Amino acid sequence: MLVNLIREGLGQIIAAISVLTQGKPIARSQEQQAQVTAACKNLSLYQFYACPFCIKVRRKMHQLNLPIEFRDIKKNPELRSELEDNGGRVKVPCLRIEENGDVQWMYESNDIIAYLQQRFG
Repeated sequence: MLVNLIREGLGQIIAAISVLTQGKPIARSQEQQAQVTAACKNLSLYQFYACPFCIKVRRKMHQLNLPIEFRDIKKNPELRSELEDNGGRVKVPCLRIEENGDVQWMYESNDIIAYLQQRFG
């Protein structure tokens, strides 16, 4: 119990520092940003707010100016079940990618960042 409180407290501090130091996102033309926004409608990030690996992914998303939906599985048990049932395990961060009717679940933060950078960077 005490360990969880300490972990959550430190996570909140790290998240706050991250928000304060994240800088400005890349600038795109309105047309380019509209295309990125449309592409991001098929993406969602399953995450915990205070998870350091999730923070790392969110920072890259901010840097790339990606409006991807956040799904906090700690706050919503239905999303947790959805991640476990469809993705195969309860682990965050996890990027849900839907393309042409196919769904892929990407789990590792470095893999997620590489995918986002390659696709939108």
